[in-house]
Amino acid sequence: MSRITYFVDVVLPLPIPNLYSYRVPKEWNDELEVGKRVIVQFGKGTKMYTAIILKVHETAPEYEAKYIESILDNAPIVNKYQLKLWKWIESYYMATPGDVMNAALPSSLKLASETKILLHAEYRDAMEGLSDNEYLIVEALEVRNELNLAEMADILGIKSIHRHIKRLIEKKAIVVEEELKRRYKPKMESYVKLSTEANDEERLKEIFDELGNAPKQLELLMGFIQLNQRYSSKPKAVKKLALQKMTNTTASAVNTLVKKGIFEVFEQEINRINIDEIGNQDAFKLNENQLVAYNSIKTHFEEDKVTLLHGVTSSGKTEIFIQLIEEQLDKGKQVLYLLPEIALTAQIVGRLRKVFGDKVGVYHSKYNENERVEVWNEVLNFTANKNDDRFQIILGARSALFLPYSNLGLIIVDEEHESTFKQYDPAPRYQARDASIVLAKLHDANVLLGSATPSIESYQNAKEGKFALVELFKRHGNVQMPEILCADIKDATRKKKMKSLFSPLLFDAMEEALENKEQIILFQNRRGYSPIMICETCGHTAGCKNCDVGLTYHKYKNVLNCHYCGYYIPMPNICPACGDTAIKVKGFGTEKIEEEIGILFPDAKVARMDLDTTRAKNAYHTIISQFENHEVDILVGTQMVTKGLDFSNVSLVGVLNADNMLHFPDFRSYERSYQLMSQVAGRAGRKSKRGKVIIQSYNPDHQIIRNVIDNDYNTMFTNEIIDRRNFKYPPFYRLIQVTLRHREIAAVNRAADYLARDMKAVFGNRVLGPEFPGIAKIRNSYHKKIILKIEKKASIQTAKEHLRNMYTNAVNLKEFKGVRVMFDVDPY
Repeated sequence: MSRITYFVDVVLPLPIPNLYSYRVPKEWNDELEVGKRVIVQFGKGTKMYTAIILKVHETAPEYEAKYIESILDNAPIVNKYQLKLWKWIESYYMATPGDVMNAALPSSLKLASETKILLHAEYRDAMEGLSDNEYLIVEALEVRNELNLAEMADILGIKSIHRHIKRLIEKKAIVVEEELKRRYKPKMESYVKLSTEANDEERLKEIFDELGNAPKQLELLMGFIQLNQRYSSKPKAVKKLALQKMTNTTASAVNTLVKKGIFEVFEQEINRINIDEIGNQDAFKLNENQLVAYNSIKTHFEEDKVTLLHGVTSSGKTEIFIQLIEEQLDKGKQVLYLLPEIALTAQIVGRLRKVFGDKVGVYHSKYNENERVEVWNEVLNFTANKNDDRFQIILGARSALFLPYSNLGLIIVDEEHESTFKQYDPAPRYQARDASIVLAKLHDANVLLGSATPSIESYQNAKEGKFALVELFKRHGNVQMPEILCADIKDATRKKKMKSLFSPLLFDAMEEALENKEQIILFQNRRGYSPIMICETCGHTAGCKNCDVGLTYHKYKNVLNCHYCGYYIPMPNICPACGDTAIKVKGFGTEKIEEEIGILFPDAKVARMDLDTTRAKNAYHTIISQFENHEVDILVGTQMVTKGLDFSNVSLVGVLNADNMLHFPDFRSYERSYQLMSQVAGRAGRKSKRGKVIIQSYNPDHQIIRNVIDNDYNTMFTNEIIDRRNFKYPPFYRLIQVTLRHREIAAVNRAADYLARDMKAVFGNRVLGPEFPGIAKIRNSYHKKIILKIEKKASIQTAKEHLRNMYTNAVNLKEFKGVRVMFDVDPY
């Protein structure tokens, strides 16, 4: 054992700018490795945190270093590639190391003194293998139900509790409570098997004879034999529900055979991704256009270029992705497939699993912490020369960037233009598309960006030669692009031809589609029933008490709800200001559209896809499956329905109000309006028949609507580029947004004026503001913003250093007392 005194620099899961050094007891010298977790005490008192070792050295710090309490891991849980990515995100996005650590690690890997611990649903199965201390913890939880780490340390009378907790989590005796207070329950499925007696071949023949007078039970047994594939080389497990469905019987019939000692029913924990579709289906054969694009992409990959695949909706981009993924798997490489919306994963997982089986893993925020740790460990233990690796392909939202990849070969960023790749709050405020390019460079991997409507920045990079550009302008199978029409709702309203929310053009098209047994998608980028409640007598409108925003009416709960802080009140019957009953709701959201369809088309089956209906983990999958299986005729939704979903029977898409998007106060509003309308239009007519898209607007001659109708991305791009250059916006300038926040408006004003003065002294007219945003108060805090514009040729690193110095010098002044300052690089 080494007798040298070592110190470790660690990153703590706290928003502090510096690393801290801790002393290591000599008996642990041989266990030290960068990337392992250690337990340390930080600050006053006895509060413990899980930290990550970033550096091992022999240099004592200037302050008296505390000892680490314990080392949690036998091997590092974070690798060198991750730490380099963390460092880049910290530097580029002006975040602290702790911010990045918090974003990267699942909560179960960051135990702290206040972390709540609960018993696992199946904890009794783990009782036999527990040590004395572990048994005491489980006993205490049986009495108290829930304990934090500090309380457990008191119970055992020991300081270092974390090693015991880690082992109990691994043994599935306990689970970590999540922020949303969800209790982890493994996903269970009921299976049927033959009893030990009935599994004997001779006895099975006798049972068949005995059931001769019970045809339903005999049919059930024969159905089991068929599903089980008893006489094949690889018999299959039989799900109870699948057996009941196949034989058209009930659970009581199965239970009868259980009572007779023929069947046994058992529960089994199943993976979060359905195993039903595992198979080695061959990848789709590419058509001529796809093959040209595929070969071009491979050529650009050989030149180590980030490649942008600009393909119209339904051009078969996913099939090209599958071919490229297959190549990487043959080389023993890992693949990361990034998607902007969790809603998309349900369909894409199904398509990928048919080809790649359980090599496909999924990682996003709808999974609970324990499930995320399972995926993390599978990726961490990936071995390139093994053929049975689960999760060699990771499909996920932006957080999937942070998994411990060791041999990445390809990163695919699908729908790369989507704003949801940007993390807004909390820090680090990173853009996953840009971070994925950095991650690929660290692994010497290829990057493919895919979109039917690329972001202005990506397309400009391709035009300038920074990215390679591959384009697909024909739909797969030579399916025609949809016919796009614009309904003038101003004219229809004036002539009193509107049928509720629907113009005559859209209403007639819906009737025709339903008569032909075809499906419809309706898009409205606003959830809820109505965004405004107003008293027609005095003009009073309901506002949030915590935010400068009106409350949205949600009819299914009969409440007025704030979409920013969650505050809600019951819908009043009388005006709280004047006492009159003349209360009306104005405007419409997805909930009202769903209700109006029920009145106008009573025989149509309607589903709604928005934040309110998709809060549960499998809600997306349920709605999408129902629509795919034609159990739903009309799907009403917000942005979720615009992103990459593929439904073969959709003949009509309706955009109910294009004007809200076009007139949003944002320099990207035209770009995003074009993208949203083009993407939702692409859901129509994706297989054989030409689809139809109807856009409702008060201004049908608007340039962006014309561009969408003509499918003219290039004109939209050219016009936007001219405006961006003239008004000094990306891609010609980089933006850094500084946001100041405090509960008192005077404090925000003082601090913002002070910081803006300093910034203008250095940067001159590159500084805009300070100004209050459209919604100045959110969650009882006032926000004020300053925007810094930096020329592309100037050093953004130098600008960030100036900003950090200004903030460091100002933060201790009385003007900044209690004021939170947040930096956002590339904020939009």
